[in-house]
Amino acid sequence: MADKRDYYEVLGINKDASEDDIKKAFRKMAKKYHPDLNPGDKEAEAKFKEVNEAYEVLSDKEKRARYDQFGHAGVDPNFGAGGAGGSPFGQDIDLGDIFNSFFGGFGGFGGRRSANPNAPVRGTDVETTIYISFEEAAKGAKKQVNYNHITTCDECNGTGAQKGTSPKTCPTCGGSGHVTINQRTPFGVVQTSRVCDTCKGKGRVVDNPCKKCGGNGRVKRNGTVDVTIPAGINEGQILNVAGRGNSGTNGGPAGDLHVYINVRPHPIFERRGDDVWCEIPITFAQAALGAEITVPTIDGKIKYSVHEGTQPNDIFKLKGKGIPHLGGRGRGDQYVKVTIEVPKNLTNAQRELIKKLDNSTGEKNYARRKGFFEKIKRMFEEN
Repeated sequence: MADKRDYYEVLGINKDASEDDIKKAFRKMAKKYHPDLNPGDKEAEAKFKEVNEAYEVLSDKEKRARYDQFGHAGVDPNFGAGGAGGSPFGQDIDLGDIFNSFFGGFGGFGGRRSANPNAPVRGTDVETTIYISFEEAAKGAKKQVNYNHITTCDECNGTGAQKGTSPKTCPTCGGSGHVTINQRTPFGVVQTSRVCDTCKGKGRVVDNPCKKCGGNGRVKRNGTVDVTIPAGINEGQILNVAGRGNSGTNGGPAGDLHVYINVRPHPIFERRGDDVWCEIPITFAQAALGAEITVPTIDGKIKYSVHEGTQPNDIFKLKGKGIPHLGGRGRGDQYVKVTIEVPKNLTNAQRELIKKLDNSTGEKNYARRKGFFEKIKRMFEEN
């Protein structure tokens, strides 16, 4: 027991980790070492138990506080215990009573019993990711999702026993899934409980394992499910599909399926909240004289009149042409940023026309240019 690893090290987190950090780390490690995903791997099974033990302590504020102050001894009465001899107090005592007297009482000491191993247990949740287009995210869609999950073996109906046979009550623990150990320590005789080695805590043993599932009672399969993508969903959001996760044990319900949404980038549009942004290049003549231009939106093309004297990077708004609000009414807006493209490869005649235009216009026609040179003039006058 004294060679236990630090619980924070087990989950790969720092000691100042938040509750969310602890939960995320546990989910990641539990998924990595889960016995269903590592059948027959004893090392992974041991790691899985270690991860669960660490999470049980660090996810409980009181247990975590005791662990931070006293280490493993604060949460495990057997840690560091060993050797023979009577109690220094002259009688056999339960070490749990000592901890209770100091810390106000908490579970887990002196003959704690595990839950009924044959009780129904809900299956774990599973995750998958789908990629959708910008338009599908904006308008909604129906998609078929493929995912992997653990389901009840149809050969043995989840018993783990070969067809025609059935599991038997474990002779070592009598079906409880745990055994009681009496250990003499310097504090007296300590009664503790641990998982039964014969049945691994299941309370039952299988003499003739099912060939399809190897006695596990569950198998890994690929599944498909149709999901409805709601209009307005965004990158990184999650759809929950109830009852499509891993199957439960002992008749317990299945877990859920979490579908993570990835939205492919659009060549023209950019999403900012529920607003849509885009850039449209127009000619110098259109900007100077004004013009009716075609603007793309997620609903199709529309006509828009650019006003006379439009400047580079001017922005106009198309109200209600953005993304629908997820789960609510209304929509965002669309913002269009204007860029003015300067023509290239001009002919001599075209150059002469532009020179004539430039010579015929005065500084009053260029408000920004006029203001810029006035600032420069003042700057040098002050110096």
